[in-house]
Amino acid sequence: MTLKEIAKEANVSISTVSRVINQKNTKAASPEVQERIWNIVRKSGYTPNATARNLKMGNNTQFQTAVPKSIACIYARSNSAVSDPFFSQIAKSIEQEAFKNSYFIRHSFTAMDIANPDIARQLSQFPVDGIVILGRYEQQLLHFFTQNYKNVIYAGLNPMGNQYDQVVCDGSDISYTAVSYLANLGHTKIGYVGEQNNEVRFSGYKEALGKLGLSFLQKNTANVRLSADGGYKGANTLIHNRADISAIFCANDTTAIGVIHALKEKGFRIPEDISVISVDDIDTAQYLSPMLTTIHIPLEDLGKIAAKTLIDRINGGHRLPMRITLPFYIAKRDSCCKLNRNRKTFEDLKK
Repeated sequence: MTLKEIAKEANVSISTVSRVINQKNTKAASPEVQERIWNIVRKSGYTPNATARNLKMGNNTQFQTAVPKSIACIYARSNSAVSDPFFSQIAKSIEQEAFKNSYFIRHSFTAMDIANPDIARQLSQFPVDGIVILGRYEQQLLHFFTQNYKNVIYAGLNPMGNQYDQVVCDGSDISYTAVSYLANLGHTKIGYVGEQNNEVRFSGYKEALGKLGLSFLQKNTANVRLSADGGYKGANTLIHNRADISAIFCANDTTAIGVIHALKEKGFRIPEDISVISVDDIDTAQYLSPMLTTIHIPLEDLGKIAAKTLIDRINGGHRLPMRITLPFYIAKRDSCCKLNRNRKTFEDLKK
């Protein structure tokens, strides 16, 4: 497929398509139009013509036509490659940065997919030049890829060992920032909803409580999957356990959405009765009622830098493992407030 054909199908000009896929101007088109163009690019398997690009830039050096290189994205903690807004945004940024460098995304798989022998065999039959692991992974998954591929990078919030390239926002630091923010608002009894096993946000939450001189009680936590349904179940677990808390730290925004829904069903006001803070700052966060206070993760940069670093390794640009840690900040909105001494508690539900 050519740029002209993409433009025709997207119902835009050729110049608009060129600016979008080459990312020359982030305002070249509306987000909806940009997504429409990228969907056509994915569907058609279009890759940029390296020869034409070099000639256009005035480089007439003779070279052989190169076979486009490819990358695979592995959603290590998601059951679906498209349902998680956090990782899908990172993957989109990876894809766009890869495309700029004449790479394309050959595969997008979940950890569950890799457990399927047929899909694992497909990976071996259609090899890629590099692997991006998105999100917390099990050791056997990492072992599978490091045994079969020499170019592997991790992107997410759970820093891995020092043997491999990684681009992270440190989940432990994120937890400390979130818990400290609540403590500065006067909250001394802070709960947690999210995954706990091998999860740095949970261990960071406990460490933050200790550093701030606050008590940790297991009954004030709920070990649930990071999803709206998990958050809903987690909030009801806290209510059932009569958790002694005035604020909740949720491991991500989708979990917080479920938590808020469950609390409202029981007649709790957010934030007057229970303050809620979470992690990610997905687009939906600012459209909730109340608007969600959350830790902003630079998703676009996380994906872009992961792609750049992986491509640099593939091209032999570096050999030592690189760990790149990105900054984050609190997006302060309406779901947190100072401790209200007259608030409704979970104990009040007995009355």
